[in-house]
Amino acid sequence: MAKRRQRRGKPLPTEPVEITIDSLSHEGRGVGRIDGKTVFVDRALPGETVQMNYTFQRGKFDEGRTISVENPNPQRVTPPCEHFSVCGGCSMQHLSTDAQITHKQSILAEQLEHFANTTPSQWLVPLQADLQAYRRKARLGVRYVIKKERTLIGFREKYSNYLADIEKCPVLVKQVSDLLEPMSKLIDEMDSRLFIPQIEVACGDEQIALIVRHLQPISEKDHAAWVEFARQHKVIIYLQPKGPKTVHRIWPIEDKDAQLSYRLKEYDLEMLMEPLDFTQVNASINNLMIPMALELLDVQPEDNVLDLFCGLGNFTLPLATKAKTVVGVEGVQDMVDRGTKNALHNQLENVEFYQADLAADLSDKEWLDRQYNKVLIDPARSGALEVIANIVKFNPQKIVYVSCNPATLARDTGELIKAGYKLIKAGVMDMFPHTTHVESIALFEK
Repeated sequence: MAKRRQRRGKPLPTEPVEITIDSLSHEGRGVGRIDGKTVFVDRALPGETVQMNYTFQRGKFDEGRTISVENPNPQRVTPPCEHFSVCGGCSMQHLSTDAQITHKQSILAEQLEHFANTTPSQWLVPLQADLQAYRRKARLGVRYVIKKERTLIGFREKYSNYLADIEKCPVLVKQVSDLLEPMSKLIDEMDSRLFIPQIEVACGDEQIALIVRHLQPISEKDHAAWVEFARQHKVIIYLQPKGPKTVHRIWPIEDKDAQLSYRLKEYDLEMLMEPLDFTQVNASINNLMIPMALELLDVQPEDNVLDLFCGLGNFTLPLATKAKTVVGVEGVQDMVDRGTKNALHNQLENVEFYQADLAADLSDKEWLDRQYNKVLIDPARSGALEVIANIVKFNPQKIVYVSCNPATLARDTGELIKAGYKLIKAGVMDMFPHTTHVESIALFEK
């Protein structure tokens, strides 16, 4: 989060202030009032009286940071990460994981009520799995700090553009967390240490890929150092001098087996992927989410299923193991190619992939002329508003909507209700434990 600048005028109060916290915001901050003015307080929980310092003041609300807590909320816990007070990567580690998931479900319920004036006939039991060492994809900031004479790698500090000074990260998969310190020492000795702003991480079940962004050409010495690092730590190394299309692998060069992949054991599928592909961050939740989605759709051997925003086939191929036919549609051609490759790799012949901008006019698309009795959609944060009109033309019996944004899910729920559908079931999935990110799933029936 970028550092907020206080507007010129009256300076911030320097003395601690007492405040009673009434509720928790969607961003996981405590909400209270001082002299009638709303204050958002970092690391404060409902029911607590805390001492806080002001960090920002606006006309309509203020912000603060907890210094001490007088009467802790029963759900307050000791954060599992020693860097919690500084690092901005996870903001809810001070709240028990059960309370976190309850809070996320309350956000979904509130959004459905607000935007769609509805509630599901049945709430699903929240999906929870790995709470630590779950994160398989991450974009890590890198900065060589001259005054410290060493390289920092990780996430930004809270409310700041500075990188948090960490050596381990408990939410990254352990193999990646263990690489932070060796990578830091490696970059310390490089000619290009001032010109490496980020390292992108992508993990399969067996392999780890690192994409090193560099703003100036890498010297032969630095190139050799990265290759040796890859050999020693058994990782795949890519360099990225400019945009995403410039990403290229430097080690291993000829090993065709150095391919990122993950298995969906329940369906006996192996999903091949490239490091920049969109894949689910939390593998343990992904392995629970897919069976839940297929169960909600009640996929049968005679079904023709449409999977929109299908990516590399994360839902499409499992669907194809159960249904008569499946069509996957995705906006990015590289992902369509990956989905087709994965279908061939897994010897599935009843599935097709198509590229289309799902927010544009789809009237000329051949796949839209077919009939589908069940639909699955997994859109980006912006939701699926533009495609709902096309979806309801098929008059599908069931629609399963997987969402990473409860606000757009709720908005689209309203549109589906107008089209004659009812929200049967809904629930949340803890894809990003200890953060305020809300992943959810919903079933609609005609």
